Amino acid sequence: MYWEIVELEDGDIALVREDETEPMLKIAFSKEAKNRLQANHVEVAKAMIGAGMDAVEQLMEMEEGMDGFDEWVDVEPQYTTIH
Repeated sequence: MYWEIVELEDGDIALVREDETEPMLKIAFSKEAKNRLQANHVEVAKAMIGAGMDAVEQLMEMEEGMDGFDEWVDVEPQYTTIH
């Protein structure tokens, strides 16, 4: 399965699976943002998508590492809330 980053007709940037037409996500920049970024809005969108994919990968790794954790940890908190 391959993903493509494409610019849509309306100027939004989208992440689309190669075998589908519906985007998985869309990034829309305001006119002001596009003006400030000049022609770099596509590169910014790519960086945003890359950061999001990295975050998902890290979360998935954390979840895998936590499998069974709650089964062997049964500790009551050693503190009292005072405020």
